[in-house]
Amino acid sequence: MAAHLKKRVYEEFSKVVQIPHEEAPAKKLRLSKPSKSAALHIDLCKATNSTDALQYLLQFARKPVEAESVEGVVRILLEHYYKETDNSVRLKIASLLGLLSKTQGFSPDCIVDDAINTLNNEKSHQVLAQLLDTLLVIGTQLPESPAVRQRLIEMACKHLSDTYFGVRNKCLQLLGCLGTVDTPLTKDNEGLGVRDVQSVISDYFGDQDPRVRTAAIKAMLQLHERGMKIYQIIYDQACRLLSDDYEQVRSAAVQMVWVLSQLYPESIVPIPSSNEEIRLVDDSFGKISHMVSDGSWMVRVQAAKTLGSMLQVSPHFLEQTLDKKLMSDLRRKRTAHERAKELYASGEFSSGRKWADDAPKEKVDTNAVNLIASGACGAFVHGLEDEMYEVRIAAVEALCLLARSSPSFAEKCLDFLVDMFNDEIEEVRLQSIHVLREISTHITLREDQLDTVLAVLEDSSRDIREALHELLCYTNVSTKECIQLALLELLKNLNKYPTDRNSVWKCLKFLGSRHPTLVLPLVPELLSTHPYFDTPEPDMDDPAYIAVLVLVFNAAKSCPTLPALFSDHTFRHYAYLRDSLSHLVPPLRLPGRKQLYGLDSVDSGCGSGSVESARLFLQQSLNRVSTIQNLEAPGAQDLLDFTIRDLQRLGELQTELAGAADFCATYLRCQLLLMKALQEKLWNMAVPLCLKQNAMATAAARQILEETYKLEFLYSGLESRQVATIHHVRLQAKALQLVLTARTRRGLEPLISSSEKFLQEVESFQRLFLTELPHLQDSFVEKVLELMPRLSSCKPVELVKILQTTLRQSGLLQLKLPEQIHRATATIIEPTGESDNPLRFTTGLVVALDIDATLEHVQDPQNTVKVQVLYPDGQSHVIQPKPGDFRKPGPDRHRLITQVYLSHTAWTEPCQIEVRLLLAYSSSSSSSSKPGWSDSTDSLPPPEAAIEGTIPFSKPVKVYIMPKPARR
Repeated sequence: MAAHLKKRVYEEFSKVVQIPHEEAPAKKLRLSKPSKSAALHIDLCKATNSTDALQYLLQFARKPVEAESVEGVVRILLEHYYKETDNSVRLKIASLLGLLSKTQGFSPDCIVDDAINTLNNEKSHQVLAQLLDTLLVIGTQLPESPAVRQRLIEMACKHLSDTYFGVRNKCLQLLGCLGTVDTPLTKDNEGLGVRDVQSVISDYFGDQDPRVRTAAIKAMLQLHERGMKIYQIIYDQACRLLSDDYEQVRSAAVQMVWVLSQLYPESIVPIPSSNEEIRLVDDSFGKISHMVSDGSWMVRVQAAKTLGSMLQVSPHFLEQTLDKKLMSDLRRKRTAHERAKELYASGEFSSGRKWADDAPKEKVDTNAVNLIASGACGAFVHGLEDEMYEVRIAAVEALCLLARSSPSFAEKCLDFLVDMFNDEIEEVRLQSIHVLREISTHITLREDQLDTVLAVLEDSSRDIREALHELLCYTNVSTKECIQLALLELLKNLNKYPTDRNSVWKCLKFLGSRHPTLVLPLVPELLSTHPYFDTPEPDMDDPAYIAVLVLVFNAAKSCPTLPALFSDHTFRHYAYLRDSLSHLVPPLRLPGRKQLYGLDSVDSGCGSGSVESARLFLQQSLNRVSTIQNLEAPGAQDLLDFTIRDLQRLGELQTELAGAADFCATYLRCQLLLMKALQEKLWNMAVPLCLKQNAMATAAARQILEETYKLEFLYSGLESRQVATIHHVRLQAKALQLVLTARTRRGLEPLISSSEKFLQEVESFQRLFLTELPHLQDSFVEKVLELMPRLSSCKPVELVKILQTTLRQSGLLQLKLPEQIHRATATIIEPTGESDNPLRFTTGLVVALDIDATLEHVQDPQNTVKVQVLYPDGQSHVIQPKPGDFRKPGPDRHRLITQVYLSHTAWTEPCQIEVRLLLAYSSSSSSSSKPGWSDSTDSLPPPEAAIEGTIPFSKPVKVYIMPKPARR
């Protein structure tokens, strides 16, 4: 076989391809390259020593290999492996065998025998470990072959007694990844009879090398991840490893104990040296809590994180983690009846004549009768006071997870979380604020706690302040003094940091709506009203006064007696704010006044029924458009016009369906443009007589391409069907461009290259959307694929004629309504664009412009969102914000807070610049992937050049600037 393969290899390499001398521009010949195995064989034959062979192997590893060449390459490598004496070369060959086994389209079952044979004859420990790793790769590539799996497991068991730790590690890893509970392992060499994989792995929990002990625990965890149930008997061994000398072993043991606590939470385990018993989940909770005081900070972090996921633990054990006092002297107290009964049964009473004759007979060893490990007492207290901030963050997150499932525990840990607001590390402060926000439904803040919380408003970090505003939105307070204190501190914050205006107003909106009865007694003081005297009308431009009104108006929504305390100017101010800040001021039913101010009917049509009816209307609109094939051209265009208008209006009225409605409207707009470009009079006229129509069709094709990129990259939640539909419209637009190129341009060269490019795009479409082709019946692309053999062999002029006919005969492709689709949007909060005072700066220098924007449904904003500045003279600058400028306050929502530096030459008067946000895209990111070992680029056609561009997705904001000439 090897000789035959070698002969075939040389035949492949000696293949000669003659290139004709005459040039044929329409046909491109592809040179046939020599096979990888032949080239590798020649390189290895040229090597005079092991160093040269290693260099050749390293060069070979950088090149991709086709699936059909892998077997030949493997044979060449194995042939050289048997002849090689240098360990490093054999090690590299073993590594390459594992990499080649991962090649897509190649089944490594043909090399199992050779790999096992090399394993049996190998003497070097390092090479042996690498060969076992290769066997592991082969075994994971052949999951459906139990015979191969059993052979590999037997090889792992055979080499488990190796003296080198790396070999034992790989054997344990192989057992963890391939072993099964139902298949017993036979260890004949030790005479132990039949044993299963878990008992074999657990034997190495006590190995002398800590790396092997770690590998044994990880192998057992791997069995668990593969769905096998770990035996409870492993628990005692895992608990002993918690006190191991090496941190890697302790870290893995923490994971093992946690897994067993989730598998057997209600099992009863005895407490050593006592007749007490305890639930396994409680026992493991105590042992893992003890690890929060471990010497390694990495183990402490892991232990703290693990505690947060143990939700089945008993409440008294949970609460003990917040108390440093030892629980009940660490032993169960007997009742007075039990003590008296025992004394009576013994028949002895104290006579008082002998000193200490009634002393307890037993000697208590506190380390032996623990109901809960002493380290568990105050485990979270230790974690929150740890010197490493990573441990403190992990402890805060664990408290959050446990408090969410236990309201009583949430109340008890409230003081500890509030104390973390004073931590010296900003990340810890921020995390503790987020945690308190998540458990806010279970707690009510006292005045002293609120005072500590509000002190954080002095923080210079904008993220901290805004997180605290978000916390106050969802927090319950106990007294009206708390409301007054919160309002006072928020107004101080507003005065010190004016940029927090919107965040403070939003905070007071929720604070008022949550506590209407506490705001009611404060209204006369807040609005400065008097029962006898008229008070001056406050200034409506004062942000602090608006903040007070937002608090009062939101409290008035659920407190009908409150509007009776308003002054006349308060009603006028309500009408003004209801129009200008409608998102902050709710509709009110005001007594004795017309429904000028209250807009109660606003919410009447916003129920779930209206969303369903809107979704039904959207579906009916798409169904109605599907009948367009039966209409004449003018009627079809009118139907599309009306449907697009209806969908746009629907998106404005129903925010839940805005993304789907906009998506459908944009798609139908593409179809309308295509229909107008393909109308009769354009194609029945001679080319010189229809220059105007040609220009219109060219502009339509260009606009369709732009719209398809918007459809693909501006909307999230698209299914494969919608992406295929978008690419289909893009293909039609490119076919139209090709036809227009043939009609308007002279010369054959551009037409030939455009035709070749179009045919490549059709092939690319077929390769990308092979599964969606059955849904594209009677479409343009289906007809083109049927004609593909003819198109690839005909002349460009004939190809254009066929495409023209196919374009005009193909109908509208029905769009399937997406289930959940959202449009990426951006709103620029700062600058507002309302100021008439120009930003003045010296020419040649820069001025910093603060940008604050909210982004909705943007995927990967760090790489795609850019800021564009457009100057009055037409200059345009695009700025890429730093990744640290993006925050994520919620799901599918981002916040961009950055600075843009502006500069320009001198102007004679102030002018406006436009600032907007752009969404960058690249057409290669959605369709192409990087080639690996299995994807050889030699046989594929050259890929289409990636189309890159930007899409504006925010309204532009105008800012006055004035560059002044420099003084001499």
